[in-house]
Amino acid sequence: MSKQEQVIQAIKETKVIPVFYHSDIETAKKIVDACYAGGARVFEFTNRGDRALDVFILLKKHIENKYPDAFLGIGSIVNKIQAKQYLDLRTSFIVSPIFSKEVADMSKEASIPWVPGCATPTEMYDAYAYGAIIVKAFPASQLGGPNFIKAVKAPMSFLTIMPTGGVKPTEENLTAWFDAGVIAVGMGSAMISKERIANSQYDEITALMQQSIEIAKNYQ
Repeated sequence: MSKQEQVIQAIKETKVIPVFYHSDIETAKKIVDACYAGGARVFEFTNRGDRALDVFILLKKHIENKYPDAFLGIGSIVNKIQAKQYLDLRTSFIVSPIFSKEVADMSKEASIPWVPGCATPTEMYDAYAYGAIIVKAFPASQLGGPNFIKAVKAPMSFLTIMPTGGVKPTEENLTAWFDAGVIAVGMGSAMISKERIANSQYDEITALMQQSIEIAKNYQ
């Protein structure tokens, strides 16, 4: 199985992808440790701060040394300059808030998954036609939430959609997304909140991750 296939399989199996950024490497490691303990195997670190590149380098070493069955990818990539920086660091996958053909081309050349952000049925279909195995509905809650996914999937059931933005670690919220037909969800601040980090409530993050994955696995 290729690396790309391994990443896609891990996304489909765990179904809940923690999405986060922190400028402090030790805090970022604790977030990964907490999510991994809860069952996460695919992590999206976002390129949203001045220290993103430096933290990513150290976080990737941490995961490779401690969790060889886990994958670290980079999110919030919008152009080829950013894509090249992280491809040079051997990111496992690239997630974008937009559908960028130049980012797609570089990811394909590197044989890693590329997950483009799409906000309309046309964007989703165009990304699929361009080779995206998974498309990201973003910002998912603002687009209409699970009802939007359901409406898009009705005429295009072949789309593999992962919403990010507004996903919550509750049975009601997660069940609504998966009932609508998503393959996985990206979850950020609703689980990895500033308050939990500030109060070192990493056990709570672990519990929420575990709970979320257990709910999601009812939709294998």
